[in-house]
Amino acid sequence: MKLIKFITPIKLIKLGSFLSLLLISSAASALDPIETKIAERVKSNSGRALETLEQSVNINSGTMNFVGVKKVGKVFKAQFDRLGFETQWLEGDSFSRAGHLIASHTASLANSPKILLIGHLDTVFSEDDSFQKFSRIDETYVAGPGITDMKGGDVIIVEALSALHELDLLKGINIKVVLTGEEERSGTPLSESKKALIEAAQWADIALGFEDGDSNINTAVIARRGSVEWQLETSGKPAHSSQIFQDNIGYGAIFEIARILNQFRLELAGTGDLTFNPGMMVAGTSIEHDQTASKGQAFGKNNVIAKTAKVTGGIRALSAEELSNAKAVMQRIVSENLAHTSATLTFKLGYPPMAPTEGNRALLKLYSEVSQSLGYNVVEAVNPRNAGAADISFTAGLVDMALDGLGLMGSGGHTKDEVADMTSLVKNTQKAALLIYRLSEKGDDNT
Repeated sequence: MKLIKFITPIKLIKLGSFLSLLLISSAASALDPIETKIAERVKSNSGRALETLEQSVNINSGTMNFVGVKKVGKVFKAQFDRLGFETQWLEGDSFSRAGHLIASHTASLANSPKILLIGHLDTVFSEDDSFQKFSRIDETYVAGPGITDMKGGDVIIVEALSALHELDLLKGINIKVVLTGEEERSGTPLSESKKALIEAAQWADIALGFEDGDSNINTAVIARRGSVEWQLETSGKPAHSSQIFQDNIGYGAIFEIARILNQFRLELAGTGDLTFNPGMMVAGTSIEHDQTASKGQAFGKNNVIAKTAKVTGGIRALSAEELSNAKAVMQRIVSENLAHTSATLTFKLGYPPMAPTEGNRALLKLYSEVSQSLGYNVVEAVNPRNAGAADISFTAGLVDMALDGLGLMGSGGHTKDEVADMTSLVKNTQKAALLIYRLSEKGDDNT
Protein backbone atom coordinates (compact mmCIF):
# COMPACT_ATOMS: atom_id res chain seq x y z
CA MET A 1 0.00 0.00 0.00
CA LYS A 2 1.73 3.16 -1.23
CA LEU A 3 1.60 5.99 1.24
CA ILE A 4 4.05 8.46 -0.28
CA LYS A 5 3.20 11.59 -2.23
CA PHE A 6 5.87 13.41 -4.20
CA ILE A 7 5.38 17.19 -4.21
CA THR A 8 7.08 19.37 -6.79
CA PRO A 9 9.16 22.36 -5.58
CA ILE A 10 6.60 24.76 -7.11
CA LYS A 11 3.77 23.09 -5.20
CA LEU A 12 5.79 23.18 -1.99
CA ILE A 13 6.22 26.93 -2.36
CA LYS A 14 2.51 27.43 -3.03
CA LEU A 15 1.39 25.24 -0.16
CA GLY A 16 3.93 26.78 2.19
CA SER A 17 2.57 30.26 1.53
CA PHE A 18 -1.00 28.93 1.75
CA LEU A 19 -0.27 27.47 5.17
CA SER A 20 1.29 30.77 6.24
CA LEU A 21 -1.90 32.59 5.27
CA LEU A 22 -3.92 30.25 7.44
CA LEU A 23 -1.56 30.60 10.39
CA ILE A 24 -1.64 34.40 10.33
CA SER A 25 -5.34 34.73 9.51
CA SER A 26 -7.08 37.32 11.62
CA ALA A 27 -9.48 36.61 14.41
CA ALA A 28 -13.07 35.80 13.54
CA SER A 29 -14.92 38.65 11.87
CA ALA A 30 -18.46 39.21 10.70
CA LEU A 31 -19.62 37.49 7.53
CA ASP A 32 -19.10 39.40 4.31
CA PRO A 33 -22.08 39.72 1.90
CA ILE A 34 -21.17 36.58 -0.08
CA GLU A 35 -20.71 34.55 3.10
CA THR A 36 -24.04 35.77 4.39
CA LYS A 37 -25.67 34.49 1.22
CA ILE A 38 -23.98 31.10 1.66
CA ALA A 39 -25.28 30.79 5.23
CA GLU A 40 -28.77 31.84 4.19
CA ARG A 41 -28.80 29.42 1.26
CA VAL A 42 -27.87 26.51 3.51
CA LYS A 43 -30.71 27.43 5.85
CA SER A 44 -33.24 27.73 3.04
CA ASN A 45 -32.24 24.26 1.76
CA SER A 46 -32.65 22.58 5.14
CA GLY A 47 -35.92 20.92 4.13
CA ARG A 48 -34.24 19.16 1.23
CA ALA A 49 -31.37 18.13 3.51
CA LEU A 50 -33.80 16.55 5.94
CA GLU A 51 -35.55 14.65 3.15
CA THR A 52 -32.25 13.24 1.88
CA LEU A 53 -31.25 12.27 5.40
CA GLU A 54 -34.53 10.43 6.03
CA GLN A 55 -34.37 8.69 2.67
CA SER A 56 -30.83 7.43 3.20
CA VAL A 57 -31.35 6.38 6.84
CA ASN A 58 -34.40 4.33 5.84
CA ILE A 59 -32.26 2.21 3.50
CA ASN A 60 -30.40 -0.47 5.42
CA SER A 61 -26.73 -0.28 4.48
CA GLY A 62 -24.97 -2.54 6.93
CA THR A 63 -21.51 -3.10 5.51
CA MET A 64 -22.24 -6.64 4.34
CA ASN A 65 -25.59 -5.67 2.79
CA PHE A 66 -24.06 -4.88 -0.58
CA VAL A 67 -27.42 -4.16 -2.23
CA GLY A 68 -28.30 -1.65 0.49
CA VAL A 69 -24.91 0.08 0.39
CA LYS A 70 -25.28 0.49 -3.37
CA LYS A 71 -28.82 1.89 -2.95
CA VAL A 72 -27.54 4.54 -0.55
CA GLY A 73 -24.75 5.22 -3.03
CA LYS A 74 -27.38 5.88 -5.72
CA VAL A 75 -29.16 8.37 -3.45
CA PHE A 76 -26.00 10.43 -3.08
CA LYS A 77 -24.89 9.91 -6.67
CA ALA A 78 -28.12 11.59 -7.78
CA GLN A 79 -27.31 14.54 -5.53
CA PHE A 80 -23.83 14.98 -7.00
CA ASP A 81 -25.17 14.55 -10.52
CA ARG A 82 -27.56 17.40 -9.76
CA LEU A 83 -24.54 19.58 -8.94
CA GLY A 84 -22.81 18.73 -12.19
CA PHE A 85 -20.12 16.58 -10.59
CA GLU A 86 -18.54 13.72 -12.47
CA THR A 87 -19.61 10.60 -10.57
CA GLN A 88 -18.35 7.04 -10.57
CA TRP A 89 -19.25 3.89 -8.67
CA LEU A 90 -16.19 1.75 -7.99
CA GLU A 91 -17.16 -1.89 -7.58
CA GLY A 92 -15.71 -3.62 -4.51
CA ASP A 93 -15.22 -7.14 -5.89
CA SER A 94 -11.44 -6.97 -5.39
CA PHE A 95 -11.86 -6.36 -1.65
CA SER A 96 -15.12 -8.26 -1.01
CA ARG A 97 -17.33 -5.24 -0.34
CA ALA A 98 -20.02 -3.26 -2.17
CA GLY A 99 -17.73 -0.51 -3.45
CA HIS A 100 -17.25 3.25 -3.23
CA LEU A 101 -18.85 6.38 -4.69
CA ILE A 102 -16.46 8.97 -6.15
CA ALA A 103 -17.61 12.46 -7.18
CA SER A 104 -15.30 15.07 -8.73
CA HIS A 105 -15.44 18.74 -9.69
CA THR A 106 -12.65 20.48 -11.59
CA ALA A 107 -12.02 24.19 -11.03
CA SER A 108 -11.97 26.56 -13.97
CA LEU A 109 -9.46 28.84 -12.21
CA ALA A 110 -5.70 28.31 -11.99
CA ASN A 111 -4.00 27.59 -8.65
CA SER A 112 -7.23 26.44 -7.07
CA PRO A 113 -6.87 24.32 -3.91
CA LYS A 114 -7.59 20.61 -4.14
CA ILE A 115 -9.99 19.58 -1.39
CA LEU A 116 -10.94 16.00 -0.53
CA LEU A 117 -14.24 15.43 1.29
CA ILE A 118 -14.62 12.05 3.01
CA GLY A 119 -17.69 10.13 4.14
CA HIS A 120 -19.02 6.59 4.15
CA LEU A 121 -22.23 4.89 3.06
CA ASP A 122 -22.25 1.82 5.30
CA THR A 123 -23.40 1.39 8.90
CA VAL A 124 -22.95 -1.21 11.64
CA PHE A 125 -26.61 -2.30 11.48
CA SER A 126 -27.28 -5.49 9.51
CA GLU A 127 -30.36 -6.30 7.42
CA ASP A 128 -31.94 -8.31 10.22
CA ASP A 129 -31.29 -5.73 12.94
CA SER A 130 -34.39 -4.44 14.74
CA PHE A 131 -33.14 -0.85 14.41
CA GLN A 132 -34.02 0.12 10.84
CA LYS A 133 -35.93 3.39 10.48
CA PHE A 134 -35.73 7.17 10.81
CA SER A 135 -37.87 8.14 13.80
CA ARG A 136 -38.64 11.58 15.22
CA ILE A 137 -38.33 11.87 18.98
CA ASP A 138 -39.22 15.57 19.22
CA GLU A 139 -38.47 18.82 17.38
CA THR A 140 -34.77 18.54 18.17
CA TYR A 141 -33.88 14.84 18.17
CA VAL A 142 -34.25 12.11 15.58
CA ALA A 143 -33.26 8.47 15.97
CA GLY A 144 -32.08 6.25 13.15
CA PRO A 145 -29.44 3.68 12.20
CA GLY A 146 -26.34 5.46 10.99
CA ILE A 147 -27.94 8.90 11.25
CA THR A 148 -24.82 10.41 12.82
CA ASP A 149 -22.34 7.71 11.75
CA MET A 150 -22.50 8.88 9.15
CA LYS A 151 -25.34 9.54 6.78
CA GLY A 152 -25.82 12.93 8.39
CA GLY A 153 -22.23 13.79 7.50
CA ASP A 154 -22.82 12.71 3.90
CA VAL A 155 -25.84 15.03 3.72
CA ILE A 156 -23.73 17.89 5.11
CA ILE A 157 -21.20 17.32 2.31
CA VAL A 158 -23.91 17.45 -0.35
CA GLU A 159 -25.70 20.48 1.06
CA ALA A 160 -22.52 22.50 1.69
CA LEU A 161 -21.53 21.96 -1.94
CA SER A 162 -25.10 22.68 -3.07
CA ALA A 163 -25.07 26.11 -1.45
CA LEU A 164 -21.77 26.98 -3.14
CA HIS A 165 -22.98 25.61 -6.48
CA GLU A 166 -26.25 27.52 -6.38
CA LEU A 167 -24.34 30.75 -5.76
CA ASP A 168 -21.85 29.96 -8.56
CA LEU A 169 -18.96 29.70 -6.09
CA LEU A 170 -17.61 26.26 -6.94
CA LYS A 171 -15.72 27.38 -10.03
CA GLY A 172 -12.66 28.26 -7.95
CA ILE A 173 -12.38 24.94 -6.13
CA ASN A 174 -11.18 21.48 -7.10
CA ILE A 175 -13.30 19.00 -5.17
CA LYS A 176 -13.13 15.26 -4.89
CA VAL A 177 -15.64 13.39 -2.70
CA VAL A 178 -15.00 9.80 -1.61
CA LEU A 179 -17.90 8.02 0.09
CA THR A 180 -16.61 4.57 1.00
CA GLY A 181 -18.77 1.48 1.35
CA GLU A 182 -16.74 -0.37 3.99
CA GLU A 183 -15.62 2.03 6.70
CA GLU A 184 -17.35 0.11 9.48
CA ARG A 185 -15.88 -3.21 8.40
CA SER A 186 -12.94 -2.73 6.08
CA GLY A 187 -12.55 -4.93 3.06
CA THR A 188 -9.39 -6.91 2.45
CA PRO A 189 -6.77 -6.46 1.36
CA LEU A 190 -6.53 -2.88 2.58
CA SER A 191 -4.31 -2.10 -0.40
CA GLU A 192 -7.43 -2.59 -2.52
CA SER A 193 -10.20 -1.41 -0.20
CA LYS A 194 -8.44 1.90 0.58
CA LYS A 195 -6.87 2.41 -2.83
CA ALA A 196 -9.39 4.99 -4.05
CA LEU A 197 -9.11 6.96 -0.83
CA ILE A 198 -5.30 6.91 -0.87
CA GLU A 199 -5.18 7.99 -4.51
CA ALA A 200 -7.57 10.85 -3.75
CA ALA A 201 -5.36 11.91 -0.83
CA GLN A 202 -2.30 11.85 -3.08
CA TRP A 203 -4.15 14.24 -5.38
CA ALA A 204 -5.42 16.54 -2.64
CA ASP A 205 -3.92 19.39 -0.64
CA ILE A 206 -6.58 19.36 2.09
CA ALA A 207 -8.77 16.60 3.52
CA LEU A 208 -12.05 17.18 5.38
CA GLY A 209 -13.84 14.31 7.13
CA PHE A 210 -17.50 14.36 8.07
CA GLU A 211 -17.67 11.80 10.86
CA ASP A 212 -19.29 13.00 14.08
CA GLY A 213 -16.03 13.02 16.09
CA ASP A 214 -16.81 12.95 19.79
CA SER A 215 -20.35 14.21 19.06
CA ASN A 216 -19.58 17.66 20.46
CA ILE A 217 -20.38 20.51 18.08
CA ASN A 218 -17.68 22.61 19.74
CA THR A 219 -14.87 20.22 18.83
CA ALA A 220 -13.21 18.89 15.69
CA VAL A 221 -10.59 16.24 15.06
CA ILE A 222 -6.99 17.15 14.20
CA ALA A 223 -5.55 13.79 15.29
CA ARG A 224 -6.73 10.21 15.27
CA ARG A 225 -4.94 7.24 16.69
CA GLY A 226 -4.22 4.44 14.27
CA SER A 227 -5.81 1.06 14.84
CA VAL A 228 -3.86 -2.13 14.13
CA GLU A 229 -4.74 -5.74 14.94
CA TRP A 230 -2.19 -8.13 16.40
CA GLN A 231 -2.09 -11.86 17.04
CA LEU A 232 0.08 -13.67 19.57
CA GLU A 233 0.59 -17.44 19.51
CA THR A 234 2.54 -19.50 22.02
CA SER A 235 3.53 -23.15 22.16
CA GLY A 236 4.64 -25.30 25.08
CA LYS A 237 5.75 -28.84 25.70
CA PRO A 238 2.72 -31.02 26.53
CA ALA A 239 3.14 -33.35 29.50
CA HIS A 240 1.45 -34.42 32.70
CA SER A 241 0.80 -31.40 34.89
CA SER A 242 2.78 -32.92 37.76
CA GLN A 243 5.94 -32.32 35.72
CA ILE A 244 5.41 -28.59 35.03
CA PHE A 245 8.38 -26.30 35.84
CA GLN A 246 10.85 -29.20 35.53
CA ASP A 247 13.99 -28.35 33.57
CA ASN A 248 13.11 -30.78 30.80
CA ILE A 249 9.42 -29.79 30.58
CA GLY A 250 9.17 -26.03 31.11
CA TYR A 251 6.14 -23.85 31.66
CA GLY A 252 3.63 -24.55 28.92
CA ALA A 253 1.82 -22.29 26.47
CA ILE A 254 -0.54 -20.62 28.93
CA PHE A 255 2.13 -19.44 31.37
CA GLU A 256 4.14 -18.13 28.42
CA ILE A 257 1.25 -16.16 26.96
CA ALA A 258 0.39 -14.84 30.43
CA ARG A 259 4.01 -13.72 30.91
CA ILE A 260 4.01 -11.88 27.61
CA LEU A 261 0.68 -10.11 28.15
CA ASN A 262 1.61 -9.01 31.64
CA GLN A 263 4.98 -7.71 30.45
CA PHE A 264 3.21 -5.76 27.69
CA ARG A 265 1.18 -4.13 30.45
CA LEU A 266 4.17 -3.42 32.67
CA GLU A 267 6.30 -1.84 29.94
CA LEU A 268 3.78 -0.07 27.73
CA ALA A 269 0.69 0.88 29.75
CA GLY A 270 0.59 4.64 30.24
CA THR A 271 3.01 5.35 27.38
CA GLY A 272 1.91 8.52 25.60
CA ASP A 273 -1.39 8.03 23.79
CA LEU A 274 -0.74 4.34 23.25
CA THR A 275 -3.37 1.78 24.22
CA PHE A 276 -3.48 -1.94 23.49
CA ASN A 277 -5.99 -4.59 24.35
CA PRO A 278 -6.14 -8.41 24.18
CA GLY A 279 -9.69 -9.05 23.01
CA MET A 280 -9.98 -12.82 22.77
CA MET A 281 -7.91 -15.81 23.89
CA VAL A 282 -8.14 -19.57 23.40
CA ALA A 283 -5.70 -22.02 24.98
CA GLY A 284 -5.31 -25.70 25.83
CA THR A 285 -4.18 -29.00 24.41
CA SER A 286 -5.83 -28.16 21.10
CA ILE A 287 -7.61 -25.02 19.92
CA GLU A 288 -9.73 -23.76 17.03
CA HIS A 289 -9.92 -20.10 16.15
CA ASP A 290 -12.38 -18.69 13.62
CA GLN A 291 -10.86 -15.31 12.90
CA THR A 292 -13.64 -14.20 10.56
CA ALA A 293 -16.37 -14.85 13.13
CA SER A 294 -14.19 -13.75 16.06
CA LYS A 295 -14.83 -16.91 18.02
CA GLY A 296 -12.96 -20.01 19.09
CA GLN A 297 -13.02 -23.18 21.15
CA ALA A 298 -10.45 -25.18 23.06
CA PHE A 299 -9.89 -28.61 24.56
CA GLY A 300 -7.70 -29.09 27.62
CA LYS A 301 -7.48 -30.87 30.94
CA ASN A 302 -6.35 -29.69 34.34
CA ASN A 303 -3.76 -32.44 34.54
CA VAL A 304 -2.20 -31.70 31.13
CA ILE A 305 0.24 -28.86 30.39
CA ALA A 306 -1.22 -26.65 27.68
CA LYS A 307 0.37 -27.12 24.28
CA THR A 308 -0.89 -24.00 22.52
CA ALA A 309 -2.46 -20.61 23.16
CA LYS A 310 -3.58 -17.76 20.96
CA VAL A 311 -4.73 -14.23 21.72
CA THR A 312 -5.91 -11.53 19.33
CA GLY A 313 -6.00 -7.85 20.13
CA GLY A 314 -5.70 -4.30 18.94
CA ILE A 315 -3.26 -1.45 19.41
CA ARG A 316 -3.86 2.27 18.95
CA ALA A 317 -1.17 4.93 18.63
CA LEU A 318 -1.17 8.64 17.80
CA SER A 319 1.93 8.66 15.60
CA ALA A 320 3.86 6.30 13.37
CA GLU A 321 6.82 6.62 15.73
CA GLU A 322 4.72 5.71 18.78
CA LEU A 323 3.38 2.66 16.96
CA SER A 324 6.80 1.59 15.70
CA ASN A 325 8.35 1.87 19.15
CA ALA A 326 5.53 -0.15 20.71
CA LYS A 327 5.89 -2.90 18.12
CA ALA A 328 9.62 -3.14 18.82
CA VAL A 329 9.06 -3.43 22.58
CA MET A 330 6.38 -6.08 22.10
CA GLN A 331 8.57 -8.16 19.79
CA ARG A 332 11.44 -8.02 22.29
CA ILE A 333 9.17 -9.22 25.09
CA VAL A 334 7.86 -12.04 22.89
CA SER A 335 11.39 -13.23 22.16
CA GLU A 336 12.35 -13.68 25.85
CA ASN A 337 10.72 -17.09 26.16
CA LEU A 338 10.21 -19.21 29.22
CA ALA A 339 11.89 -22.63 29.13
CA HIS A 340 10.57 -25.01 26.43
CA THR A 341 8.16 -22.44 25.00
CA SER A 342 8.06 -20.40 21.82
CA ALA A 343 6.00 -17.42 20.73
CA THR A 344 5.22 -15.44 17.58
CA LEU A 345 3.63 -12.00 17.32
CA THR A 346 2.21 -10.73 14.04
CA PHE A 347 0.62 -7.41 13.10
CA LYS A 348 -1.91 -6.77 10.36
CA LEU A 349 -2.11 -3.70 8.20
CA GLY A 350 -4.64 -1.34 9.77
CA TYR A 351 -5.65 2.28 10.06
CA PRO A 352 -2.51 4.45 10.19
CA PRO A 353 -2.13 7.14 12.86
CA MET A 354 -3.17 10.68 11.95
CA ALA A 355 -0.80 12.76 14.04
CA PRO A 356 -1.56 16.38 14.98
CA THR A 357 0.35 18.64 12.59
CA GLU A 358 0.88 22.36 12.14
CA GLY A 359 -1.32 22.23 9.05
CA ASN A 360 -4.13 20.46 10.92
CA ARG A 361 -3.98 23.03 13.71
CA ALA A 362 -4.12 25.88 11.19
CA LEU A 363 -7.15 24.31 9.52
CA LEU A 364 -8.89 23.97 12.90
CA LYS A 365 -8.14 27.63 13.60
CA LEU A 366 -9.81 28.66 10.34
CA TYR A 367 -12.80 26.40 11.05
CA SER A 368 -13.18 27.90 14.51
CA GLU A 369 -13.08 31.40 13.01
CA VAL A 370 -15.84 30.37 10.60
CA SER A 371 -17.91 29.10 13.52
CA GLN A 372 -17.47 32.35 15.43
CA SER A 373 -18.25 34.45 12.35
CA LEU A 374 -21.59 32.65 12.17
CA GLY A 375 -22.24 33.52 15.82
CA TYR A 376 -21.47 30.00 17.04
CA ASN A 377 -18.88 28.80 19.56
CA VAL A 378 -15.12 28.44 19.40
CA VAL A 379 -14.18 24.98 18.07
CA GLU A 380 -11.39 23.16 19.89
CA ALA A 381 -9.46 19.97 19.17
CA VAL A 382 -10.89 16.64 20.27
CA ASN A 383 -8.82 14.62 22.71
CA PRO A 384 -7.62 11.79 20.42
CA ARG A 385 -8.58 9.32 23.16
CA ASN A 386 -12.22 10.29 22.50
CA ALA A 387 -12.21 9.62 18.75
CA GLY A 388 -11.66 6.25 17.10
CA ALA A 389 -10.04 5.41 13.80
CA ALA A 390 -11.67 6.68 10.60
CA ASP A 391 -11.09 6.79 6.86
CA ILE A 392 -9.39 10.19 7.04
CA SER A 393 -6.47 8.44 8.76
CA PHE A 394 -5.45 7.10 5.35
CA THR A 395 -4.73 10.67 4.22
CA ALA A 396 -2.12 11.17 6.95
CA GLY A 397 1.22 12.14 5.43
CA LEU A 398 -0.36 12.62 2.01
CA VAL A 399 -2.23 15.90 2.47
CA ASP A 400 -0.84 19.07 3.97
CA MET A 401 -3.72 19.61 6.34
CA ALA A 402 -6.68 17.55 7.52
CA LEU A 403 -9.70 18.03 9.77
CA ASP A 404 -12.42 15.59 10.76
CA GLY A 405 -15.50 15.53 12.99
CA LEU A 406 -17.46 17.99 10.82
CA GLY A 407 -20.60 15.88 10.57
CA LEU A 408 -24.00 15.66 12.22
CA MET A 409 -23.78 15.62 16.01
CA GLY A 410 -25.67 13.34 18.36
CA SER A 411 -25.17 10.40 20.67
CA GLY A 412 -25.35 6.62 20.87
CA GLY A 413 -23.41 5.81 17.72
CA HIS A 414 -23.06 2.08 16.92
CA THR A 415 -26.00 1.31 19.22
CA LYS A 416 -29.78 1.18 18.96
CA ASP A 417 -29.79 4.46 20.89
CA GLU A 418 -28.21 6.41 18.00
CA VAL A 419 -29.84 9.84 18.02
CA ALA A 420 -29.06 13.00 16.03
CA ASP A 421 -29.25 16.53 17.36
CA MET A 422 -30.93 18.15 14.37
CA THR A 423 -29.95 21.66 15.45
CA SER A 424 -26.44 20.75 14.30
CA LEU A 425 -27.48 19.96 10.72
CA VAL A 426 -27.78 23.55 9.49
CA LYS A 427 -24.99 24.82 11.73
CA ASN A 428 -22.39 22.33 10.57
CA THR A 429 -23.48 22.59 6.94
CA GLN A 430 -23.01 26.36 7.11
CA LYS A 431 -19.61 25.91 8.74
CA ALA A 432 -18.51 23.38 6.12
CA ALA A 433 -19.67 25.54 3.20
CA LEU A 434 -17.94 28.64 4.57
CA LEU A 435 -14.77 26.70 5.37
CA ILE A 436 -14.56 25.42 1.79
CA TYR A 437 -15.28 28.92 0.47
CA ARG A 438 -12.61 30.55 2.64
CA LEU A 439 -10.11 27.87 1.65
CA SER A 440 -10.78 28.72 -1.99
CA GLU A 441 -10.26 32.41 -1.22
CA LYS A 442 -6.94 31.62 0.49
CA GLY A 443 -5.97 29.63 -2.57
CA ASP A 444 -6.69 32.64 -4.79
CA ASP A 445 -4.34 34.70 -2.61
CA ASN A 446 -1.49 32.50 -3.85
CA THR A 447 -2.08 33.20 -7.52
